[in-house]
Amino acid sequence: MPPSGYVDRPDYRVDVLRRRNLGTARIGDRELARSESTLLVDEQDHGLVFYFPAADVRLDQLQPIDRTSRCPYKGEASYWQLIDGEQPIAWTYREPYEQVALIRDHIAFYQDRVTVEIGVATPAVVGYPT
Repeated sequence: MPPSGYVDRPDYRVDVLRRRNLGTARIGDRELARSESTLLVDEQDHGLVFYFPAADVRLDQLQPIDRTSRCPYKGEASYWQLIDGEQPIAWTYREPYEQVALIRDHIAFYQDRVTVEIGVATPAVVGYPT
């Protein structure tokens, strides 16, 4: 794998934050993922993306496709489509760079093709007592 972009841009930010809020991913009524262990990836110059643990994704509804791309800060991505679909709807970094190693074994979904919702954490955080 080529060296990471952090070699030339050590100040570039990709923050990976663990979340315990219930996250779901679905297309219509078809649930593709449900987890209380998502990762929120906040990458400089990009929108926020939630990554679901692969164990919490309905892999029986997805199939890998022969497509890859490279992010200089995360590594090489591979893609998934619905088993009855024709376009990629999700991606994963099987061997991410060390700086974002937490995203290994996680899958993210295109937010313009899949509805990703984040709910409350259990137990929910409540306001300060009055």
